[in-house]
Amino acid sequence: MRTAFFVTSTAREKITVFDTTLRDGEQTPGVSFTTDEKVEIARQLSDIGVHMIEAGFPASSDAERATVKEISGLGLDAEICGLARSLEKDVDACLDCDVDIVHVFIPTSDIQREYTIRKSREEVLAATAEIITYVRDHIGACMFSAMDATRTDWDYLIEVFRTAADAGATIINVPDTVGVITPHAMRDLITRIAAEVDCPIDVHCHNDFGLGVANTLAAVEAGASQVQVTINGLGERAGNADLAQTVMSLESIYGISTGIRTPALVETSRLVSRYSGISIPPIQPIVGDNAFAHESGIHSHGVIARSDTFEPGIMTPEMVGHRRRLKIGKHVGRHAVRQLLEDVHITPTDTQLDEIVTRVKFISGKGKRVTDADLYSIAETIMEIPANEKAIKLEDIAVMTGNHVIPTASIKAEINGVEHIYSSVGNGPVDAALKAILGISPAAIQLKEFNIEAISGGSDAIGHVTITVEDERGRIFDASSSGDDIVLASIEAMINAINLVHRVR
Repeated sequence: MRTAFFVTSTAREKITVFDTTLRDGEQTPGVSFTTDEKVEIARQLSDIGVHMIEAGFPASSDAERATVKEISGLGLDAEICGLARSLEKDVDACLDCDVDIVHVFIPTSDIQREYTIRKSREEVLAATAEIITYVRDHIGACMFSAMDATRTDWDYLIEVFRTAADAGATIINVPDTVGVITPHAMRDLITRIAAEVDCPIDVHCHNDFGLGVANTLAAVEAGASQVQVTINGLGERAGNADLAQTVMSLESIYGISTGIRTPALVETSRLVSRYSGISIPPIQPIVGDNAFAHESGIHSHGVIARSDTFEPGIMTPEMVGHRRRLKIGKHVGRHAVRQLLEDVHITPTDTQLDEIVTRVKFISGKGKRVTDADLYSIAETIMEIPANEKAIKLEDIAVMTGNHVIPTASIKAEINGVEHIYSSVGNGPVDAALKAILGISPAAIQLKEFNIEAISGGSDAIGHVTITVEDERGRIFDASSSGDDIVLASIEAMINAINLVHRVR
């Protein structure tokens, strides 16, 4: 049963989710989605239940207009929104894309009003009424944003929003454009707007001080009915309120329905991470690899006995598409090591277990990452048991690469006693080789993480490769290998990982 904490009487029973990954998210420095990537992201957002997708800023370029129009024509369940400055030509560009709602904005803070659009307060009020009237003459829904609202004089901000509502805005957006408001102040601001302006309220919070999600939640407490978010918190500068964190806080802490299919949050996060080129930090709340991982002995012991000893309880890994994982390191305890070994049918005595734990702590204390494969190898050595039969044995590998050659790898391997040959191309020799191995893998697995570090100097340095894979049941496995040939070390690490998956099947 979910317990609603900290909810005020003005909080809504249901909140709609407005995702701006394809617009503000793409304004992240260094991020540029292709049309195909935007289409796939839009489909995914609609599939998980996002109510409104801001597909882009059509007036910014012909390519952007074509992309927004293509997304509008997909027939998604989500409503499609286009962004426009308070200019008729921008609105026309949105209308040409057949969007469901036009989102118009104008700066209202003195600093932005005076230095970006050079208009007086009265001129901004007139422009607001004029552009919203123009939008509503052509389409049934209009969102209005008072850009830099949180740095705008509040009395004047109320006047702007009243003007917008009177002109026909169907929802007003309160943007914390430079991320400077606090949750307490946001609550006060939204409370006042809700009391003095007769229009639904949406909020758009930036994360410059790490308060994006907190400010969004404070706005909901005060009566906002829609939240603007992005996948992985992408966006200008330090980004925006993160969708997963906002949704799970609303669902699990506040007990407020968002309609989002939360078991797909991790999958969606990884999709956008792949296309944006911005990796997800392991400690990212909700979707990070460590979000439900435990290394400390007392923590691992606790979650083995009962998961909510060291997890929120009101949010489980399965609720967001994650898996709980016990990690190996210098803080690991006996209970976690025993559990990890029993999962692969290795049952050490208490004396052997103590020795295994001591060996793991010693290796970790030297700064080396101990993988699952390392743990099993340590246990087999100490327990004097023969190595487990391998599912895949490499016989031969050939890799071709060059500045005018598409990197290609051909592999010959014995899989469960039967010889197989497979070839693949990739972005480089390592990528081609790993794809070739995955092509003949006896188990369906996905590569989740690939790390290389040099453990000696010089051009012939020894490289240490660590690989993390996920099987079809969502279980995570680590394996590694070292060598002066980084391609061969990568191949061996992947084969070790595949054999780990086979071992626990």
